[in-house]
Amino acid sequence: MISVTALSKSFGSVRAVHDLTFEVAPGTVTGFLGPNGAGKTTTLRMILGLVRPDAGTALIGGTRYTDLESPVTKVGAVLESTAFHPGRTGRLHLETLCLAAGIPDRRVGEVLTEVDLLAAADRRVGGYSLGMRQRLALASALLGDPAVLVLDEPANGLDPEGIHWLRGYLRAHATTGRTVLVSSHTLTELSLMADDVLVVSEGRLVAELPAGPDLEDEYLTAIRSSR
Repeated sequence: MISVTALSKSFGSVRAVHDLTFEVAPGTVTGFLGPNGAGKTTTLRMILGLVRPDAGTALIGGTRYTDLESPVTKVGAVLESTAFHPGRTGRLHLETLCLAAGIPDRRVGEVLTEVDLLAAADRRVGGYSLGMRQRLALASALLGDPAVLVLDEPANGLDPEGIHWLRGYLRAHATTGRTVLVSSHTLTELSLMADDVLVVSEGRLVAELPAGPDLEDEYLTAIRSSR
């Protein structure tokens, strides 16, 4: 469970997030949608303890991320797919993360298989495509077998086959009782992937919508009504 309550954050005179409240329930894929600059990434960073809020709380299972014991086993996150040493192989990158977090090495092969990257595991990351980097980022997030996944634009760079795979993977992941929060700009993909969608505009929650074929129209209506 992710619980955000009256969350606010400003950077100088720019109000990025204002009085934002929502919950993401276990067993669901929840989309996080809004225009550029709506405050989505800032919100995700506050949930993950990377940005300190000016007011409000962001809790995971009732606890702030920074207070979690062994957080990598509770929360997996993908905020960008470029934070890799280009000279390391995908396998070595994951092994290094396991060593730092005290996770058994066997998880490396398991997550590489899960994200369908095992065949490229011993290639240097500098030669990976953007889609392969996205898969490696997801593998990194899965190492601790977390109950919560927080993903920012995870389909970026994936080809249609990869997007189809990601959709199925996240749906299956949620059916085991896990919590999945996905930020995306792709309305069509969220309509197929998510159970429901949180819509933010100018740092505020403006709608909570069911995912489905009418999502685009309902999203546009919500954004226009908020202005």
